[in-house]
Amino acid sequence: MSTHNSSNVESPKTSQSVQMRRAPSRGAATTFSLEVFDKEVVPSSLASISPILRVANEIESERPRVAYLCRFYAFEKAHRLDQSSTGRGVRQFKTLLLQRLERDNATSLASRVKKTDAREIQAYYQQYYQQYVRALDQADQADRTQLSKAYQTAGVLFEVLCAVNKTEKVEEVAPEIMAAARDVQEKTEIYTPYNILPLDSAGASLPIMQFEEIRAAVSALWNTRGLNWPNSFEQSRQRGGDLDMLDWLRAMFGFQKDSVRNQREHLILLLANSHIRLHPKPEPFNKLDDRAVDSVMKDLFKNYKTWCKFLGRKHSLRLPQGQPDIQQRKLLYMGLYLLIWGEASNVRFMPECLCYIFHNMAYELHGLLAGNVSIVTGENIKPSYGGDDEAFLRKVITPLYRVIEKEAKKSKNGKASHSAWCNYDDLNEYFWSLDCFSLGWPMRDDGDFFKSTNDLTQGKKGAPRNPRRLGKSNFVETRSFWHIFRSFDRLWTFFFLGLQVMFIIAWDGISLMDIFQKNVLYKLSSIFITASILRLLQSVLDLALNFPGYHRWKFTDVLRNILKVIIGSLWVVILPIFYVNSFKGAPQGVKELLSFFKQIKGIPAMYMLAVALYMLPNLLAAALFLFPMLRRWIENSDWHIVRFFLWWSQPRIYIGRGMHESQFVLLKYTIFWVLLLASKFLFSFYVQIKPLVKPTKDIMNIQHVDYAWHEFFPHAESNYCAVAALWAPVLMVYFMDTQIWYAIFSTLYGGLVGAFDRLGEIRTLGMLRSRFQSIPGVFNTCLVPSNKKKGRFSFSK
Repeated sequence: MSTHNSSNVESPKTSQSVQMRRAPSRGAATTFSLEVFDKEVVPSSLASISPILRVANEIESERPRVAYLCRFYAFEKAHRLDQSSTGRGVRQFKTLLLQRLERDNATSLASRVKKTDAREIQAYYQQYYQQYVRALDQADQADRTQLSKAYQTAGVLFEVLCAVNKTEKVEEVAPEIMAAARDVQEKTEIYTPYNILPLDSAGASLPIMQFEEIRAAVSALWNTRGLNWPNSFEQSRQRGGDLDMLDWLRAMFGFQKDSVRNQREHLILLLANSHIRLHPKPEPFNKLDDRAVDSVMKDLFKNYKTWCKFLGRKHSLRLPQGQPDIQQRKLLYMGLYLLIWGEASNVRFMPECLCYIFHNMAYELHGLLAGNVSIVTGENIKPSYGGDDEAFLRKVITPLYRVIEKEAKKSKNGKASHSAWCNYDDLNEYFWSLDCFSLGWPMRDDGDFFKSTNDLTQGKKGAPRNPRRLGKSNFVETRSFWHIFRSFDRLWTFFFLGLQVMFIIAWDGISLMDIFQKNVLYKLSSIFITASILRLLQSVLDLALNFPGYHRWKFTDVLRNILKVIIGSLWVVILPIFYVNSFKGAPQGVKELLSFFKQIKGIPAMYMLAVALYMLPNLLAAALFLFPMLRRWIENSDWHIVRFFLWWSQPRIYIGRGMHESQFVLLKYTIFWVLLLASKFLFSFYVQIKPLVKPTKDIMNIQHVDYAWHEFFPHAESNYCAVAALWAPVLMVYFMDTQIWYAIFSTLYGGLVGAFDRLGEIRTLGMLRSRFQSIPGVFNTCLVPSNKKKGRFSFSK
């Protein structure tokens, strides 16, 4: 075994018999823990040496010297993998392993049976193969798990044997050892690891593989008729290798071999579960039914088809009717999607990005199956990223992951502002628009998505100074006091308007029964002016608080926000003017148009028309609120006319459309809040607002008040400061007591629901009274400290 010196870890020297340069002291023996090697806890970057350490632990008691050689080989392999020990925990692990080698060298050397290490490990390898591997393989009922483990152990021992022979310059290995090694290698490929389904030839006799639905799904995947294989896989097929559709997808698109194994089990179990649930049962049952394939395909591609419809693109699931192998094509599409999903890693949190990848790769798959020929080369069209080993991971997933990684670094562990970086959802929203197709396929390196970080062009000559950055699109979290109003604008607006109505009624001494009189309604209609002012404030806050997301704003988004501010400003000007002016100043044409308003005396008709126009969108929203099914259909519709009308109300998004409750749930929800708000406003009117009106008028009627602090109030009139001091705490309670009413109503409603559903142990009033008697004892048991130790209270559980 070759040795590598490192400045971080001192490597042991090897010779015919390995001699250590110093004996470990007692203090050094306590610097490492045997648990590190017994439990095979190794750094993630050195995961490949875990099987070697496992074998060393297993044969430690039988052959200490062979176990020492295994650990020595593991140390050298770890040193080759990470020479500078830069990985997490690598330096500590290598140091502990080196100390273990120094401690075990002398004792293992004394227990060596043969003269040299090469003969020692060769003898043990032959013994292990003859007495354990062959005996276990030739047994009548061989345990597959033990066989697989035995062949893996034999493979590790042969790897160490070759390394020891290379160190001791042993040129020839005994023929029986080489024959045993070849047998172990062949059997290792047969007994491959699996999760649920043993799909290799050795697992065909296991009980799970005898289920007819499993056999039907497996036989369907083995239908590779008509698929053109590359030359390297064609040789394997001629040797009798079991290759199915997923192996063909791996050959053509460059997926990882282990990922193909995982998704093969995944797809087989999906098909088998759907196949066994069919009713009526198909005949014959051991053949995969098309209904099962269609059911799984519908579930897998539901989001993909919705995404294509949302963007107005035709999906790439081309299924020519009338062909005999239509089921094969469906299975290929499903296998391709699962393989993309399986290797996506963190990109899996961006489902619409996966839809974009599948959309292009499925189109290439259709070209492969159709046998399209390139005009330039005259050969069959090949995938854009080729079929090299791990091509999909290196060329598709890795560039996307680097964008995610750079955006995550810009967050500064959550310390940076929300507008300075993008998370998974923000990056995924890029694939909610047709802009994603500008990346092309293969994806262009200079696409907008890959310019999402500021440092992409730093250090490059000729790079633009201000590269376009991929920012937020629909939501930017801006921490501001105004965000309290913006996030709950409908609630605050309702409270302000309710306060204005109650103040007008209380100030004029109007009875609630006289509220529908003409002059009272005219005064109350001033709430529309207040509503227009609050709506203008909301539009300004929309523009200001979402401004950090201007990187992703389109012209239509900017136009909508600016138009909302302009129209809000117009309503703020128009409504007060029409409110204070009468109908006489209107043009003659408008007078004739509104002649039917003459029967309503004392109310400006122009103001009524303006209010009607102002309330029209709100009335439409209220009508849609009563019919959630209609709202759900409108929001999920992809018709251009519907998009045009929805453009003003909200930006077009892919996720979160049509998320509305049923009519019955909405009715219960509405009744709950109507009762709650009615109680709140009645309490506020009779207890908070109305009792303060008369004191307010009395204070404002007092004239010529000489304040002690005349510097602050030199010419005080109407005593506005005293009125403000009187009303301030009342208004604070008015805006905040909704949570108290909510706690009351939710408790009452929860109690009623629990009583009718017979939840809990309290079923009668007598049981309820008995519980009140035990409350003090429970309080003392659970909340009062039982003892005091060292200045700290310990509470009983």
